[in-house]
Amino acid sequence: MKEIFYFVKKLHSFSGKILYFNLFGMILMSLLEGVGILFLIPMISMSDIVSINTGGTPLSGVFDALHSIPSSFGMPIILGIYVLLVIGQNILQRQITIRNTIIQHGFFRHLRIETYDALLHSNWDFFIKKRKSDIINSLTSEIATASAGTHSVLQFIASLIFTMIQIGLAFWLSANITIFVLISGLLLIFFSRKFLKRSLALGNKNYVSGKKYLAGITDQINGIKDIKSNTLEESRMSWFREVTQNMQNEQVEYAKLNTKSQLYYKAASALLIALFILVAMNMFKAQGGQLILIILIFSRLWPRVAGIQASMEQIAMRIPSYKAVINLQNECKLAKEFQVEDAYDIKPLQIRRGIECQNVSFRYNKMQPTYALQDINLFVPANQMTAVVGRSGAGKSTLIDLLMGLNKQENGDLLLDGVPLSTANLLSLRRAISYVPQDPFLFNESVRENLLIVEPNANEEEIWEALEFSSAAEFVKQLPEGLDTMIGDRGIRLSGGERQRLVLARAILRNPSILVLDEATSSLDTENEAKIQGALEKLKGKMTIIVIAHRLSTIRNADQVIVLEQGKIIQKGEFVQLAKEKRSMFSKLLRNQMEATL
Repeated sequence: MKEIFYFVKKLHSFSGKILYFNLFGMILMSLLEGVGILFLIPMISMSDIVSINTGGTPLSGVFDALHSIPSSFGMPIILGIYVLLVIGQNILQRQITIRNTIIQHGFFRHLRIETYDALLHSNWDFFIKKRKSDIINSLTSEIATASAGTHSVLQFIASLIFTMIQIGLAFWLSANITIFVLISGLLLIFFSRKFLKRSLALGNKNYVSGKKYLAGITDQINGIKDIKSNTLEESRMSWFREVTQNMQNEQVEYAKLNTKSQLYYKAASALLIALFILVAMNMFKAQGGQLILIILIFSRLWPRVAGIQASMEQIAMRIPSYKAVINLQNECKLAKEFQVEDAYDIKPLQIRRGIECQNVSFRYNKMQPTYALQDINLFVPANQMTAVVGRSGAGKSTLIDLLMGLNKQENGDLLLDGVPLSTANLLSLRRAISYVPQDPFLFNESVRENLLIVEPNANEEEIWEALEFSSAAEFVKQLPEGLDTMIGDRGIRLSGGERQRLVLARAILRNPSILVLDEATSSLDTENEAKIQGALEKLKGKMTIIVIAHRLSTIRNADQVIVLEQGKIIQKGEFVQLAKEKRSMFSKLLRNQMEATL
């Protein structure tokens, strides 16, 4: 139950005074309802339809005073008071409902913002180890379910307050009869524990099914091209039918469980009231007025007791979602990259001399003996071009991630102008970098919005300069609406080469001091690749350029080439120098590419 207390604590810290105002309103509303019930007795008596003796009840004096009023005046007065009580109660109910809605949805938004903020500031290692669909599931479905649980918690509190006040009123009227009913009710709640256990078990099943559903859908939408090209539609539909059938069965099972528990409560309440009347008349010698009052109170009370049980079942059903959100928040807190109060004031780092790795080693899983990078000694000079080459899996992207501060070395030092990289200067380094990945990512927005996301204050001239640099200006001009053309999800309406050129333009628009290209020309044709090479030549001396290259022809003019093999640097030098080393790995890579082009 610690997850529920955790959320109640968070709800309390979020809502503050408004929660106490609502609790006070609930108490007042319960009192008004109780007074309204009591006023039914004099109304029935004054109607002369049934004569009720209220002697022996604590309110006999009040009822006698009301009876002394002539019925021609007394009945309208009592009816008027009763109507005012009911109207007042419903006005109060409306205000409480509105405030509860404000609390619930405000808390929902607060929970979303808090979780997403923690997520965005988590380190790269966190995202490497987490499945994307699990993160999305927690941010959408589980937060929504956990937030909906606040409604159940508020309902539970309201029902509990109402129940306590009504029980107190019943005690005031007749302690013996009330104790008898409460013992019966507590026995009923004790025997209904199995409903809570089954609700918790169903909640766990729903959580697992939800994760499986979203994970499968995410994978299939990401791989829709493979599905269609390999005619896998039917097999994927079979999976979808099976998963959704299981989800349907779980919801139906919960509905059966919930209605079954409510059936038991309602049947038990009817039996209990019948037994209660019998016992009250024979054992407690209850007076008619006293008996009717208590029957009225408990006839209103039992639905609320059933409501408490239903709220507890709903809360139990949502415990797995509470746990998922709590776990995600805790993991994000442990993986937080830096503690910066005002990150927007941090200026980009200006590298004067260069970036240096001294005996750096890194592995993704510290439980495994294999290192992704081992004993890396490297100096990347400022305002020069450094190229990193090697076979697939040699550790090129891992090294780039390390230089950008995404990966953190296990051993050794990473120095920026001789200063160790730490949380104090990490954000400043990131502000200085523009990164162009091999698989370019674009938002489902216009060309203009995709560019301005990195430099919101860029003017039209600067945008077109960046597009000209990346050889993207020509195709952008030919788009139906130019810069304002929507390019679809991940830029699907553009070709691979067009996407890559647009991402390169975005990187240049940021005006970085460090430009990182991860095989950024791999999707370009020979003509555009030559244009990009020419543009990069113009940038030499103006910024530090780090290139992962698959096509070795693109790094012919690099100031330094680093050759990686199995996470180690095996060669280092200029392009021509390395090419002359006939038996080297670089020469072998160069020969293989030359043979492939013939």
